[in-house]
Amino acid sequence: MRVMLLTLSRHLCTRTNNTTNNITTTLKTSKLKIPCRYKKVAMSQAQKALTDYLHSTRSIPYAFADKISKNSFHSLSNLISKLGSFSPSDFTKKLDKYLRYNPINEFEFFFESIGIQYTHVSSLLPHDKFFFCEDGSLLDSACVLCEFGFPWDKIGLIYMESGFMFRKSGFELKGRFSLLKRYGFSNVQIVGICLTFPFVFGVEEGEFVDEIDGLLSDLRVVFLDFDLGGFVNGNVDVWHEVCRKIKVFYDLNDGKGKIGELVGRNKHVILEYGEKELIEKVEYFCRFGVEKVEVARLILQGSELLNLDLETPVINVLKLLKHIGMNSKGLGDVRKNYAHVLGTIKMANLPNVMRAMGLREWFFDKIKDGNHKLLVNFVTSYPNEERDKGYRDGLKTIHDARTPTHNMNKLNFMHNIGFGENAMTMDILTHMHGTSEELQERFDCLLGLGIEFSKLCKIITKKPKILSQNPETLEKKINFLCQEMGKSLELLDTFPGFIYFDLENRIKPRFRFYTWVIEKGLSSKKYSISSMIATSDKNFVGRAFKIHPAAPKHWFEQFYPNKL
Repeated sequence: MRVMLLTLSRHLCTRTNNTTNNITTTLKTSKLKIPCRYKKVAMSQAQKALTDYLHSTRSIPYAFADKISKNSFHSLSNLISKLGSFSPSDFTKKLDKYLRYNPINEFEFFFESIGIQYTHVSSLLPHDKFFFCEDGSLLDSACVLCEFGFPWDKIGLIYMESGFMFRKSGFELKGRFSLLKRYGFSNVQIVGICLTFPFVFGVEEGEFVDEIDGLLSDLRVVFLDFDLGGFVNGNVDVWHEVCRKIKVFYDLNDGKGKIGELVGRNKHVILEYGEKELIEKVEYFCRFGVEKVEVARLILQGSELLNLDLETPVINVLKLLKHIGMNSKGLGDVRKNYAHVLGTIKMANLPNVMRAMGLREWFFDKIKDGNHKLLVNFVTSYPNEERDKGYRDGLKTIHDARTPTHNMNKLNFMHNIGFGENAMTMDILTHMHGTSEELQERFDCLLGLGIEFSKLCKIITKKPKILSQNPETLEKKINFLCQEMGKSLELLDTFPGFIYFDLENRIKPRFRFYTWVIEKGLSSKKYSISSMIATSDKNFVGRAFKIHPAAPKHWFEQFYPNKL
């Protein structure tokens, strides 16, 4: 238990250090007309002056005036920049005088102080109000939340989600807290829950009743029934972090609740691992295209995966498939039909390698339900396989070329869509033209038009130049195939070269010519699309003559009059 508590404390200390660094960065980058050696002192003096002004002149309780001034660095920096030249001896007097004769927008300082990004503050400011005395509901609500235990600089999380709650009276807000406490949560737990799931605190009466009750009941199972609270000895910040980590798995269940028992039985995952680690692993395994709740179950029940490096290890594809249970027939099929994925790959590309073979779901099924150790053991046993010689030679050629960065980016694109580290990949690379961004855009275009990922990868192995065309051209060709020609995308399985041929000068005229032949009853023979499109011009005209002696004349008159 002590290890778990220390882990939580370490994460909290890291966040505190990040906050300090952000403050220092703000001081260094602000447009203050102040020598660098005086900036921190000047900011401290300005904060004190603003606190005194808000408290003594504007009658805001000192504790809250101090929180506003200490958490509004950008607003305060802008205020200081209006003072003109800087002199250490009279800086405070000059600022006091400015505040005395120049009203400041108190809402600007307030919104920034409660944790709202400064770039968003201007859109939240009231159009006709400057002072809290004109509308005190915002400040009053923030004060009530702060007194309950909400950190002042995080109240903005509630405001951005449920701003209307800041129009409620203090009595109504306290009533809302009472409802939440009925579930058995302590104050710090309620604050952590509300900061992570703001809709729990701020909804109109009658809204999301079932969803909220489902979430709170789930959290009660985790916190109380499985005694997560007994292992967490921390303040609001610690509970906020705990709730954020639970939210990672809650979101995988589409916010439907009913995941509390699974989290509770595996609470060590919440206690021992950071939010970033959880998110990275969740995103990785979600790339296998399975139901998200299955990913939650995999990680919670297989916490060893959280210690696994899923980015840099270099593994052998066939060895991995055999290790996790693919039979000899399946391995033979992979060798025969998916040679482009073979060889070594980086673990980071494993999901797309499996997708390129149409094996994502199969692979995930092999490692779930307690079988995650198959993957763990394999990666730890074979962490750095030797790369194919043809691939290594190709890498040397790339590095010695005139544009190594350009070509490496293209190579990384190919690996990212599932191509392995092999000589075939290097050969295909030489036929692909464009930047990695352009190749990705064209690949995504074809995916969006309905071509399956694995089939598209196989098409590229046969006709890599299809990705040398812009997305508009690709879309026109696929639309013509499906709409005017009335064919399905399955045609590309046997005739991938269709996408390669010119639409206006090859595909359209030939298809329309054959349509004319059929309509005129000149031939009853059905020609395949490949024989129609891929035949050379000479053979095409010869075939037209065999259909009817007058057919070539019609072909040239209608489609190529310049060649008559």
